[in-house]
Amino acid sequence: MSSTSRMGWLVLVSIAALLLFSAAFTVHQTQSALVFQLGKIVRAPISEPGLYWRIPFVQNVVFFDNRIQDLELQEQEVIAADQKRLVIDAFTRYRITDPLRFYQSVNNVTGANMRLASIVNSTVRTVLAEASFMAVVRTDRAKLMVKIREDANREALGLGIEVIDVRLRRADLPAPNSQAVFQRMQTERQREAADIRANGSQVSQTIRARADRDVTVLRADAMRKSEELRGQGDAEKNRILADAFTRDPDFFRFYRSMQAYEIALRPGETRMILNPDHEFFRYLRDPFARSNTNPAPAAKP
Repeated sequence: MSSTSRMGWLVLVSIAALLLFSAAFTVHQTQSALVFQLGKIVRAPISEPGLYWRIPFVQNVVFFDNRIQDLELQEQEVIAADQKRLVIDAFTRYRITDPLRFYQSVNNVTGANMRLASIVNSTVRTVLAEASFMAVVRTDRAKLMVKIREDANREALGLGIEVIDVRLRRADLPAPNSQAVFQRMQTERQREAADIRANGSQVSQTIRARADRDVTVLRADAMRKSEELRGQGDAEKNRILADAFTRDPDFFRFYRSMQAYEIALRPGETRMILNPDHEFFRYLRDPFARSNTNPAPAAKP
């Protein structure tokens, strides 16, 4: 075989391989496909994975992703049923369920995102307009998200897609309102703190007054008891002294004189000018002095 023939066969084989390669296409597990011929759909949507064929250069294939798609929605301000404004930050998840209707209505994912964002935002405003502020923020948030998803899904079915989930990521008051609410809450807490401090001060003064009264009563009782005990002690002392005096008057006079000496003759405190023969010094002259008279009174310092 000549080189020209070999070259011709090589060209034919290359063309055949190119045609074969152009005619085959693969649909994966996560995809669906539509086959078009001159702009018209010539085959029902292909959703089963596998190897398929088409007419090269005449038919073309458009693939669609069957996996769940995420759509981030822009923050929007809505008015609740109690006329309070809320800033809503939400997102949604969806998937393509009807590739043919999807292509005919929105053509591609970009168009689907735009249409679905409009549907979900409108549904969010409609549903939240019928709920109160507390219901959106706290009590019925889960129920409201379910209702938004169901209403949005009914409208999105016409686009060939199914809304899987709609979530309200954040539902807050607008910044000026939030600041006003914060200041009002701060003022309320300050008022409550002032009331608590005033009540605490009143209670502390009551307790302090009661304690002062109890201290005064206790001191008075203690003073009364001490005076009673002191009186009893003095009475007992006088009784003992009287009893001692009646038993031995000489010793009692001696003892009293010793006490007088101790008080009157303290070093550095007393200066006395007396006659050494004075009656006050009789026990200094004679420890056994006897006298029928009472001892002289002790000199005061």
